[in-house]
Amino acid sequence: MPITMLKYGETKTVRQINGKTETKHFLENLGLVAGSTVTLVNEMAGNIIICVKDTRVAISKAMANKIIIGD
Repeated sequence: MPITMLKYGETKTVRQINGKTETKHFLENLGLVAGSTVTLVNEMAGNIIICVKDTRVAISKAMANKIIIGD
């Protein structure tokens, strides 16, 4: 399921990153790689704020839909 399906405060593991190569590299630079854990912090104005590797990151919902999570 995409990361946009997380509930506030819920933590899950990234399973896969979809999209173009540039998108994958951008998300990797933010610390979003397969195996990393993410927590949904907030959702504001069409963007989501997640916590990954003790850092808060804001990304668009379109980009968030490319991040597939699991348990």
